[in-house]
Amino acid sequence: MSLITTSKELKSLCTRLKKAEFITVDTEFIRERTYWARLCLIQVAGPDDAFAIDPLAEGMDLSPLYDLFQNKKVLKVFHACRQDLEILFKETGGKLPTPLFDTQVAAMVCGFGEQISYEVLVNTLLKKNLDKSSRFTDWAQRPLTSKQLKYALADVTHLRVIYEKLSAKIETRKRTTWIKDEFKKLLDKEIYISRPEEAWGRIKIQTNKQRTLGVLKEIAMWRELTAQKANVPRGRILKDDALAELAKHAPTTKEAIGKMRNMQNGFAGSEKGAQLLEAIHRGLKIPEKDLPKREPRPSFSPGLAPTIDLLRVLLKLKCEESKVASKLIAKTEDIELIAAYGKESGVAAMSGWRFKLFGKDALELRDGKLALAIKDNRLKLVKAP
Repeated sequence: MSLITTSKELKSLCTRLKKAEFITVDTEFIRERTYWARLCLIQVAGPDDAFAIDPLAEGMDLSPLYDLFQNKKVLKVFHACRQDLEILFKETGGKLPTPLFDTQVAAMVCGFGEQISYEVLVNTLLKKNLDKSSRFTDWAQRPLTSKQLKYALADVTHLRVIYEKLSAKIETRKRTTWIKDEFKKLLDKEIYISRPEEAWGRIKIQTNKQRTLGVLKEIAMWRELTAQKANVPRGRILKDDALAELAKHAPTTKEAIGKMRNMQNGFAGSEKGAQLLEAIHRGLKIPEKDLPKREPRPSFSPGLAPTIDLLRVLLKLKCEESKVASKLIAKTEDIELIAAYGKESGVAAMSGWRFKLFGKDALELRDGKLALAIKDNRLKLVKAP
């Protein structure tokens, strides 16, 4: 098995791979005990062979590989690449592999369901079983065992054939533009940029009071920055439920913080406790005009519920007929907005291929021009009488 441990070997490999039409890529990393993922292994397969590249090897210069990832003549094929891209984005200072192909997205377009695993694809398309016994291995340990390397390389060797089979299906079904839309979303750099000032938006809290949200914004930003600086999971600093409680009660003294639930013993009197107290005070001092707010979910009249249910049934029917995952066409909130506002909902299903596949019929069903009927024990869409 080929393990690349020197910059010279890597440079030679990348020179050869520049001639490939496509390469398959995967990464192994650990992040259970850190804020930032630690990149431990990069697997790459060309037309004839597969290689594992050790980024932890002494003196390893990964720039030839990252240059290859920017080579527009070589397609980079991943499976479920969101986390891989997040890591590579940070490692390269804000660059993403391009052009890109994600076989999980392609599988959704080809009717294999939503978020299908690599293991299931290998089993379904290649009739092979993967040995996943090394799935939870410690990828930072050295030396790597032959079993670890075999597991890691299997994630890119089978991927070559999977890519070829799926791309052929997409071409036959004329769905190339469908996946291009999804790949474009994956290459949006905005989703990989960490913005501590926006961390509050991910925390569940049962209130829309702006002052409470202002406190939550400040303490969530403090937690995010503290976790980044220490490179520890944000939950190690404070759990989400503790932040929500602190935001609701906004204690203004260390004694009051110490009486809060979910606070570790001694936290209130520590340096972190003092920093947290400062963050709470900052939240309480935010001018009214600058306080954050959450847009409330649209409220729908009770009479709209049957229409929403009908549109859900239509979506399922269309997805079964076209063999495409419903997630790619419309989400639950999209269905609700279509039921309430029709064409004016502005959701993705109101334009492009999604409109042709589902949106147009959804509008006509909503407006009473089409109906759902059962014929020969099968659900069908028919012209309304």
